[in-house]
Amino acid sequence: MNFDFSDDQKQLRDEARRFLSEKCPPKAVREVIDGKAPYDRELWKGLADMGFLGVTIPEAFGGSGAGHLELCVIAEEIGRALAPVPFSSTVYLAVEALLLAGSEAQKAKWLPAIATGAAIGTLALFEGPGNPSPKAIKLTAANGVLNGVKRPVPDGAIANFAIVAARTGSTGRDSDISLFLVELAAEGVEAKALAGIDPSRNQAEISFKNVKAEPLGAAGEGWGIVTQVLDRAAVLIGFEQVGGADRALEMGRDYALDRIAFGRQIGSFQAIKHMLADMYVSATLARSNCYYGAWALSTNAAELPEAAATARISATQAFQHCAKNNIQVHGGMGFTWEFDCHLYYRRANALAVGLGSLSYWEDALIDRMRQRNAA
Repeated sequence: MNFDFSDDQKQLRDEARRFLSEKCPPKAVREVIDGKAPYDRELWKGLADMGFLGVTIPEAFGGSGAGHLELCVIAEEIGRALAPVPFSSTVYLAVEALLLAGSEAQKAKWLPAIATGAAIGTLALFEGPGNPSPKAIKLTAANGVLNGVKRPVPDGAIANFAIVAARTGSTGRDSDISLFLVELAAEGVEAKALAGIDPSRNQAEISFKNVKAEPLGAAGEGWGIVTQVLDRAAVLIGFEQVGGADRALEMGRDYALDRIAFGRQIGSFQAIKHMLADMYVSATLARSNCYYGAWALSTNAAELPEAAATARISATQAFQHCAKNNIQVHGGMGFTWEFDCHLYYRRANALAVGLGSLSYWEDALIDRMRQRNAA
C-alpha cells in the first residue's frame, strides 16, 4: 500500500486547524471541565456551519458526502484541539450506524439534523465494566419495548437519540442482538451523568423502562452492525489520538527548548532528548498505522478489520505515551492545574477505553489475522 492524503484533503486539515485554533483554545476546554457547560455549544454550531458534522453524510440528507478520508483529517484536528463537543459519539458512532443500517425514514429524520448541529446522537452499547461482547448485553427488547440499563454511554446525558444494542433472543449466539433507535426524550428514559477522568467528554448512565423503540436494521443483525461501527470508529478515533499525541509532543518539545536549568536548555540534556525521541517514534508509528486504516476505511477493503485494530492499538499507545511523557518533560510544573499537560493526559486515558480496552483490540487483531490466514 502506498497512501497519502490528497492536496485538497491536506488543505481541509489546515482549514480545520485554523478554525479550531481560533474557536477552541485551552480556555474553552477548561470551561467544560470546570462544569460551566456540558459541552461547547458555540463550537458545536461552528463545526456544523463549517460542514464538518456532515462530511460523510450524503448530500441527499443535508451533508457534503465528501467521505471518510476528509473525516479522518478533521478528526485529527479535533483530537489536537481536545474539542469538548460530542463529535465522536455523533459522527463516528451514530452517523455510521445510520449509514450502515438506518431506514430511509430514519436517515431523513436524523442525518440532516446532525449536519446542522441540531441533533446529537450516540451508541448505547456497554452495560458496565468490560469490553464489547454480545454476551455482555443484558438489556432486553420484546415487541419493540426496551428494558435495562446502559453505562457508560458517551454523551448520553446530552444526546437527542441513541442507537441501543438489545438482546432479542436466548440462543447464546450473536444473532440474539438487535439494534433499536430511541429518542432520549421518550417516556421511560432516564439519563444520569457519570463522573469520568475527562469531564470534557460526557458519559452517562441511561435507564430504559418499558421504552418504545424502532428497529434499526434487520432483527438479529445488530452485533454485525456494531462490529462494523466499532471498526470504523477505531480508525477515526485513532486519528483523534494521533492529533493529541502530536500536540503533546510539540508541547514537550517547546518547553524543553524554553526551559533553562543549570545555564542550559533542558532539551540539551540526554535524558530529555531520548524521551522526546521516543515520543516522536511512537506518534509516527501510530500515524503510519492510522493511514493504513484510512486507506482500508475509504476503500472498504477486506483488510479493514485488521487495519482498524492495528490503528486502534498503536494510536492508543502513542497518545498515552506522549501525554504521560509530556508531563515528565515539564517536570514539577507538568503536574499543576495551570499547565495544560493534564488536559491531554485526561483525554488520552478516556479515549483508551471508549471502544474497549487495549488488550481487547490486541486480542481482536490476533483473532482476525488467524481467521484471514485460515481462509
